[in-house]
Amino acid sequence: MSDPIGQLRGAVEAAMRSVTGDGLPEKASRFSLERPRQAAHGDYATNAAMLLAGAAKAPPREVAERLAAALADDLGERLAGAEVAGPGFLNLRLADAWYADALGGVLADERFGAGGAAAPEQVNVEFVSANPTGPLHVGHARNAAYGDALARVLAFHGHRVDREYYVNDFGSQVANLGRSIIARAQGEEVPEDGYVGAYVKELAAELGDRATGEVADVAQAGVEAQLERIRASLDAFRVHFDRWFSERSLHESPPEPSAVDHGFEVLADQGRTYESEGALWLRTTEFGDDKDRVLRRSSGEHTYFASDIGYLQHKRERGYDRLIYVLGADHHGYIGRMQAAFRALGGDPERLELLIMQFVHLVSGGERLSMSKRAGSFETLDDLVRAVGVDAARWFLLNRSHDTTIEFDLDLAVRAHRENPVFYVQYAHARMCSIEARATATPSAQAAGELHESERVLVRRLLTWPEEVREAADRRAPHRIATYVLELAQDFSAFYRDCLVVGAPEEAWRLAVVQATRRTVAQALELLGVCAPERMDALDADADG
Repeated sequence: MSDPIGQLRGAVEAAMRSVTGDGLPEKASRFSLERPRQAAHGDYATNAAMLLAGAAKAPPREVAERLAAALADDLGERLAGAEVAGPGFLNLRLADAWYADALGGVLADERFGAGGAAAPEQVNVEFVSANPTGPLHVGHARNAAYGDALARVLAFHGHRVDREYYVNDFGSQVANLGRSIIARAQGEEVPEDGYVGAYVKELAAELGDRATGEVADVAQAGVEAQLERIRASLDAFRVHFDRWFSERSLHESPPEPSAVDHGFEVLADQGRTYESEGALWLRTTEFGDDKDRVLRRSSGEHTYFASDIGYLQHKRERGYDRLIYVLGADHHGYIGRMQAAFRALGGDPERLELLIMQFVHLVSGGERLSMSKRAGSFETLDDLVRAVGVDAARWFLLNRSHDTTIEFDLDLAVRAHRENPVFYVQYAHARMCSIEARATATPSAQAAGELHESERVLVRRLLTWPEEVREAADRRAPHRIATYVLELAQDFSAFYRDCLVVGAPEEAWRLAVVQATRRTVAQALELLGVCAPERMDALDADADG
């Protein structure tokens, strides 16, 4: 993996070692290398001298001067200057030769920014997992977009990722779906706790004669039919799973014992369960839960938590290094008992992550649209895609942190205007493709003449891509990718405004800048599950202003 900023950090670290003549103290090894707040202070600044002063037995400003001399020897003509500022900061001004070398490194790496994980892991990401009792609504759409983008980012960063959908095809909600289908097939009102959306009538019609049998049979047929619809909706949304895991399978035997009973045995072997009043309990209070939880009622019926136990143990025995659950906003109470169950089974709590999504509010004409799944008056994922398209839907569901509420502006999402961020980024990509198609020169990372500041700004933004990927992966924050690629597109627009490409004396160099930028924009959009078109209609007037 090419990482010019990492190489620059390496040069600073080598200079630090030359100053001490020995290894670095721990705090000095964590020195910063960042963009100064004011552009006039140089390209990058480091606090290395201040962290090294104790080990070097010299004032920070003196250490900074020694670091500057060592860097000048190492970087040669690639360093235009190094200035000591304040209590001992060292501001670095990099020459055009450094920018040329850096861009060359980017172009030489077809997967620039990929594979940076220090310790690659086998990761299971379980997301969506909506009950197959109705269509996917907009809340599920956010979960789908986030879980899929997170999986893409983790895989790009170097982890091995399995995407999993947990099918809740067991329990009372499934029986309620069966009763609802039967009622609609017979032209009757659905029973209390049933489902009344138009899709229930559609399921009854689709099942035909099978819609009036035993509740269990009708329910199972309804689940299978609804699950096919869910698969189709997710496929259209560019979300695909490696495994669809049936909750029902956890309770089935043979083989003996069932996965749930096996989980109970593991807990019993570790002394984590007890019986009281005929019921089987898990001592979750030993792990911080507010009360112990019932696993098997006195009637012999398993609780929903029993499925969680069996499923957790099943995943553990599949050998994953890390389990990530992407949960809906109504699952806050789920976290404590799941963490307790995982620890009770013998799992390392650091290996289990429970991420809670926040709500999505659809806005049109300045007003929120209401959603209610059971009443059937909700906006579905399919409705959202029909209204704004897959690209806009995914972008607007991903461009904010998962733990913040989203106001999804449907009107903005369909505008061909610079205020619409996804259109703006896609248009920038299409413009880069157009430039490359019209150019006659061969891209070259050899700068011709003095670089314009817009060129430097754009190259510097490109060089931050590996770190942005690292942060997005480590912080489970794919929204950082959306923020980054929008800023990259804005920097490109400034470059396009200030620097002629086709026909300029610097065409070969500037074409190389365009090529590297286009590749990076396309990769960032791919991580978001958004297309990178080669052609688009023009933005509204003043788009490039």
